[in-house]
Amino acid sequence: MLVKTNIDEFENYLVDASNFKGICQAVYFPENSDEIVSIIKEANKSNTKVTVAGNRTGLTGACIPQNGILIATDKLNRILEINQKEFYALVEPAVLLSDFQRELKEKNLFYPPDPTETNCYIGGTVATNASGAKTFKYGPTRDYVIGLQTVLPDGEVIDLERGKLKANGYELKLTTQSGKVIELQIPDYTFPKVKNASGYFVKKDMDAIDLFIGSEGTLGIISKIRLKLLPKPEDTISCVLFFEDETIAINFLEEARDTSYQNKEHIINDNINALALEFFDERALRFLAKDFSTIPDNAKAAIWFEQESNTEIFDKLLDAWNSLMQRYNISEETAWFAFNETDKEKIRDFRHAISWKVNEYIAQNNFRKLGTDVAVPDKEFREFYFTLQKWAKQSNIDFVAYGHFGNSHIHLNFLPKTDEEFNQGKKLYKQICEEAVRLGGTVSAEHGIGKAKRDYLLMMYGEENIRKMAVLKKSLDPNLILGIGNIFDEKFLA
Repeated sequence: MLVKTNIDEFENYLVDASNFKGICQAVYFPENSDEIVSIIKEANKSNTKVTVAGNRTGLTGACIPQNGILIATDKLNRILEINQKEFYALVEPAVLLSDFQRELKEKNLFYPPDPTETNCYIGGTVATNASGAKTFKYGPTRDYVIGLQTVLPDGEVIDLERGKLKANGYELKLTTQSGKVIELQIPDYTFPKVKNASGYFVKKDMDAIDLFIGSEGTLGIISKIRLKLLPKPEDTISCVLFFEDETIAINFLEEARDTSYQNKEHIINDNINALALEFFDERALRFLAKDFSTIPDNAKAAIWFEQESNTEIFDKLLDAWNSLMQRYNISEETAWFAFNETDKEKIRDFRHAISWKVNEYIAQNNFRKLGTDVAVPDKEFREFYFTLQKWAKQSNIDFVAYGHFGNSHIHLNFLPKTDEEFNQGKKLYKQICEEAVRLGGTVSAEHGIGKAKRDYLLMMYGEENIRKMAVLKKSLDPNLILGIGNIFDEKFLA
């Protein structure tokens, strides 16, 4: 097993995409589950803190160590099986999502979770319950994980298969490969009824596998993942629409969202039933204009939609979307319709560019990223969005706003130029999180909590529920070595 102890050789493992930075004494590169077990058992003996990392595309510092050692999953990168008859895949955690999707496409298969950063490892997407644009129709990663092999913080290994082990109310009994029985008390706090990736997933009579999905490297180290697959859609309609009025754009999006919800509920696929509904504000468009010169100069907002199609219903779907566009006086001349794979790829590039360009700006200016990941109930979103725009404009800090507006989920990213602006942005970030919580929303819809958002999670759930999470954590990690500092402050483990 490769071990690096010279910081010059592993410095790139000490920073993530948000520019969150850390330190450790060594980086280990296990090649199988047994090697992970040996590292963890030795760490327990020596009381050494352990952090686990994927491809460091995260935005919350969860994979960045603050001390101890780092387990890099890079060498656990095999696609072990793709079963085309039973529609599942078995993979190791360091398989690149982009490579996985490419291979599935060749086999006419489809895996819906699509985080903006396609260079993420699949293990990282499971650890954060990642989502992406297609979450609007298909839900997050959790809905597609049907099996996990996990090395627990004490070095025991557990195999979980969806549907095979459930909690009895809020009591859960796990049995490891060696026969060790671990009894857990599941916290009984209530999740907000929005897209959410904040803290441990809990539910009465919950499936045991769901406890580990989204646990951000605090409850175990994932070594194998079984994923549910779907047949690949025959075709998709993909389009970016530009609006001269932001309010009209929001009106259009809300109608498209509500119509999609209705048609999904009634399984109507030959009418508007979007895979994705994404929004970009004027500042985001100006931020992208150098790289995408055909963005209209007068555009105040843009919406990207995508919908599955096939030969039989294509014309009917196109008519439905065109009819909606006409009701809002949207110009077909400026719209980007994609009818071939090349044009669809250009739209995907546009969709993904805003995120990496923001991250690039932050890294160049050596700030830690200040980007909201909040979601609120649909009925609250319109007022919430315009309130955030007002606050951000009043701050005089540059910003861009975009996100998964079909899910009432916004990424408002501050672009500070000075330390003073950065500190001002932090205060406003807190204010935005407070408002989201007040409206019944979440402080993190898809990026998780990590180390950067612990205070906001405390704001969201309160100290009593954070302590319940800590009790659960200690039941699986009695020596407190794994992922310490992620999700909640170490003081809650005392």
